[in-house]
Amino acid sequence: MRFKLILVFCEDTKTEIIMDAARETGATGATIITNARGEGVKQKKTFFGLSLETQRDVVLFLVEEHLSRQILEKINTVGEFDTSPGTGIAVQIDVEDAVGVAHQVEELVEKVEDEL
Repeated sequence: MRFKLILVFCEDTKTEIIMDAARETGATGATIITNARGEGVKQKKTFFGLSLETQRDVVLFLVEEHLSRQILEKINTVGEFDTSPGTGIAVQIDVEDAVGVAHQVEELVEKVEDEL
C-alpha cells in the first residue's frame, strides 16, 4: 500500500472541522503541530509594533494514495482556502516508505477496494 502525506497549514479555529472532514473522507488519523507562524503575499498588519496574527496549526495526515485527492479537496472546501485569502494552504507529497501504520492498512484495504 502506498501513502501520501497531506500537510495543512490553517487557522487554529479551523483545525477541528478540517480533521473531521478528512476523517469522513478516509483519513485514519492526524498529527497536529500548534503555534506555527506564516506569512503570505501581504504582510500582517501591526498595531504599535505588535503583530496582529491569528494562531496557526500544522496538521499532518498520512493517507492512502487513492484517497488523497478527495481528502485534499474536502480540506480545501471546509478550510475555505481558495475562497478566503490568508486562511491557509494544503499540499500533498509522495511518501517513499512508512512504518508504524500496519493497523491503518487493515482498515484501509476494504475502503480502497470499494473506491477502485
